[in-house]
Amino acid sequence: MSQPSAVGELDAIEMRQAYSSVIFEMAKENKEIIALEADLMSSISMDKIKRKIPEQVINCGVMEANMIGVAAGLSLTGKIPFVHTFAQFATRRCFDQLFVSGAYAKTNIKIFGSDSGITAEHNGGTHMAFEDLGLVRLIPGAFVYEASDAAMLAFLLKKIAGEYGIHYIRSMRKKAVKLYGEHETFEGGKAKVLKDGSDAALFASGIMVAEALKASELLKAKGIEAAVIDMYCMKPIDKETVIHYAEKTKAVVTAENHNVIGGLGSAVAEVLSEHCPVPLKRIGVHEAFGQVGDTDYLKEFYHLTAEHIAQAAVQLV
Repeated sequence: MSQPSAVGELDAIEMRQAYSSVIFEMAKENKEIIALEADLMSSISMDKIKRKIPEQVINCGVMEANMIGVAAGLSLTGKIPFVHTFAQFATRRCFDQLFVSGAYAKTNIKIFGSDSGITAEHNGGTHMAFEDLGLVRLIPGAFVYEASDAAMLAFLLKKIAGEYGIHYIRSMRKKAVKLYGEHETFEGGKAKVLKDGSDAALFASGIMVAEALKASELLKAKGIEAAVIDMYCMKPIDKETVIHYAEKTKAVVTAENHNVIGGLGSAVAEVLSEHCPVPLKRIGVHEAFGQVGDTDYLKEFYHLTAEHIAQAAVQLV
């Protein structure tokens, strides 16, 4: 079981800095790694990196679908393309290219979707992806992750660089709540148990992991011992851990910065319905589009807070 940092402590660096520094580190070691951008160089801190390794960073312009096509072509020549843009552009805008030029053609593309969900903040509804995880989960053979903090993002980027296929990682761009040490490891198809518990199981991903940890403290004050599990890998999902805690607690809550349809809530519900039917409540976005606002306001608006998670668990228990 992992021991998370004190809840509330922020990472030393932003997620975008973690991304650009790892890409630079890997690209220096491996000339086959090519980073592709869709005119968001400064937004993800890749502008300085391009000046250092200009032949391994390509700005494709505001043409995300074409960027996936370029990545597919690079893959077919033996290159290892890492593609970045905002989460909704990386998935919703170019889903057909990801599906056909990417997965169907058996190419090797790594996609990082930033500003996922409410972390898009003031970019508003058109830039607020609540459906990206669901879309990529539909792609046969794709691997789907949500990075919770900078240490996890760095590890996952290095991990997928050596694995063939379509890999999608979504996250925020700014500083995340620090959860893990730099030596923590993250296996594909596995989850991280951050806190054990016998009365309820809180499965969370991304920014909602910190909220789940806070919720577990609120529940503890009510005499409810809640397990907290970071479901950073949504495809393939860790069925064993889901089933274990469902059988142990008989009460499951999922918490995600995403539509409850298609993402973590759906993935967990699929496992439970087939292997261990227990009461389930899904904390996430319900039948809504995004909007302008800061993260704290949007958490309250969409009911993505520790209090909402705790209320759901109390109702089940």
